[in-house]
Amino acid sequence: MRLQHYLDGMKLWPVTGGAACAQVSMTPLSAYVTLFISAFSSATVLPGSSEAVLLGFLVADIGNPTTLVLVALAGNLLGSVLSYIMGRYATQFKDRRWFPVSPAQFAKAEAWYAKYGWWSLFFAWVPLVGDPLTVVAGAMRTRVLLVVVLVGLGKLGRYVFVAGSYTFLAA
Repeated sequence: MRLQHYLDGMKLWPVTGGAACAQVSMTPLSAYVTLFISAFSSATVLPGSSEAVLLGFLVADIGNPTTLVLVALAGNLLGSVLSYIMGRYATQFKDRRWFPVSPAQFAKAEAWYAKYGWWSLFFAWVPLVGDPLTVVAGAMRTRVLLVVVLVGLGKLGRYVFVAGSYTFLAA
């Protein structure tokens, strides 16, 4: 069974009580902006699901798939760079009582990063562990270019996988 045939049969906007359902149209530009914001927030401590937004735009055929992947990558990578900057400059306050990480937790994060090294940044796309990885990389003063390259490659792979999977299943 083809994926598009299945999706066409789904009632994504249920209509109850005879009420009409308005169809929402979105321009590619507004899709790109929405995806960028979702991807940016997904790479910070804010909640987000950029993969679902990307997949939604692919299913709805809004925007160019390559551009969607690149926009998602740009937003997610910039969010990771923000997390890196927060880690880099927040460490000057690590001795304060209000600092969100205890000295023991900070030492544990340092030991973990020392053990696995900067190669672990390839996995900054993994939910729940990726965001702290970039913060720790900043706290450990990892070179920003190295962070951008490794995090970017990992995140690009994730978005290409999502888009490629949809393209393969929709064919």
